[in-house]
Amino acid sequence: MNQANAIPDHVNPEDKEGRRDITDQQVITIDGDDSKDFDDAVVAWKMANGHYHLGVHIADVSHYVTENSPLDQEAYDRGTSVYLADRVVPMIPFRLSNGICSLNPDEERLAMSCDMEIDDRGKIHHADIYPSVIKSHARMTYNNVNKILNHEDPELEAKYADLVPMLELMAELHHILFDMRHRRGAIDFEDAEAHIIVDENSHPIDIVLRERGTSERMIESFMLAANETVAETWYKKDVPFLYRVHETPDEEKVKNFFEFVSAFGIAGVGNAKDVKPLMLQNVLSKVKDTPEESVVNIMLLRSMKQAHYSDELLGHFGIGAQYYTHFTSPIRRYPDLMVHRLIHSYLSNGTGEKVQSHWHDILPDVAQQTSIQERKAVDTERDVDDLLKAQYMEDRVGEQFNAVVSSVTSFGMFVALENTVEGLVHISTMADDYYAYNERSMTLIGEHTHKMYKIGQPIRVELMRADVKQRQLDFEIVLSDEEKKNAVKKPQRKPQRGPRNNNRKK
Repeated sequence: MNQANAIPDHVNPEDKEGRRDITDQQVITIDGDDSKDFDDAVVAWKMANGHYHLGVHIADVSHYVTENSPLDQEAYDRGTSVYLADRVVPMIPFRLSNGICSLNPDEERLAMSCDMEIDDRGKIHHADIYPSVIKSHARMTYNNVNKILNHEDPELEAKYADLVPMLELMAELHHILFDMRHRRGAIDFEDAEAHIIVDENSHPIDIVLRERGTSERMIESFMLAANETVAETWYKKDVPFLYRVHETPDEEKVKNFFEFVSAFGIAGVGNAKDVKPLMLQNVLSKVKDTPEESVVNIMLLRSMKQAHYSDELLGHFGIGAQYYTHFTSPIRRYPDLMVHRLIHSYLSNGTGEKVQSHWHDILPDVAQQTSIQERKAVDTERDVDDLLKAQYMEDRVGEQFNAVVSSVTSFGMFVALENTVEGLVHISTMADDYYAYNERSMTLIGEHTHKMYKIGQPIRVELMRADVKQRQLDFEIVLSDEEKKNAVKKPQRKPQRGPRNNNRKK
């Protein structure tokens, strides 16, 4: 904290040495309404040759968080910022993340820039990566940009009239980049993300689904392009570097997935021994907008390996990229901070044996530490979400909800409500029949009625119990009058809860 407090809150003349001044460019930030730290800014224009210029400018945190300093050691230990419902546990102090490192409007800021020349097929013809000084011309929000692009608010369009042409050009470029990724097989999961709203006492009062519009997808496309470009540029210089990798799924898991989707009539999708992202993307496209879409998404996610950090280039299977790193969020992720540090080092000190040896010794530990801390952060965020969801549902015991079966096990099935809340229907509470688990088809089948429950099936449930301490919810199926009439008379047994479902889709 002493080191952070000693850092000036403005850019000094000496900070600009060796940097390209691009403060005249119309760069803007686009973030959520409640964002307080802005670590990426973008700009785009049409070039004379018909290509697109895309500039992605990222806050240069590495200028302030220097190697082996107290700030650096603390950031390394944390590895990442942790985002909980009503607070952030930051990787670096708020004085930096919300101050000198945040690309606030109309303030000079230090950045690491990645300029790309992109054609109308999404191919990057030329790239330039360099330290810069920028000035954000506007702090835009996803909501406002979506309204402008959809022509929903004439007053907003008038207010930002000077930016509208560039925003429309950015949307055009996003579609080009998206189509390029789609052609090469990037897997585009459509996953509902819940935002838990809490009151001043951190008690949950509502759960709303975040909707991703063109602006959110647009920024995602631009960040992906920059991450790939930086990774490819430095890999081809044959120097030690840090990569974000997502390895090819295990053959056995892919084989099981192909067998699973064959039940929906999807056959001949590819060879499990030589699986390519395009094969799996084709499966998703075949079930798009069908009742099976959610279940196939769930099962595909379970077939995948976890992404992690590595000093080896292993490719990113999920987005179909040969080269990939994390470059765009150094305020909240240590790997991005390290990538900026590497670029500075190679630009300032060259790529000689001594420089390479230094980074070669350090990077394996950085990759391992940051991968571990990322998993801890994700698990913590999920646990807090589960806790808040259980608290939110505590007052709703006895209410009925529409749900979808998200997982089927030998002891019952997990169901997901429309607001992403999940809970268990224990097999002992399924009162209309005796149900047996079919492992191959992952279904529960009634012994007498032959009624079947499977992943992705819509059902009506009633909340019976909310255990906040265990972060668990218990539901029962709501039977129709006809189902009650045909129910098999069963002796009542006390429900025995099965093990926690750690494999369910998150």
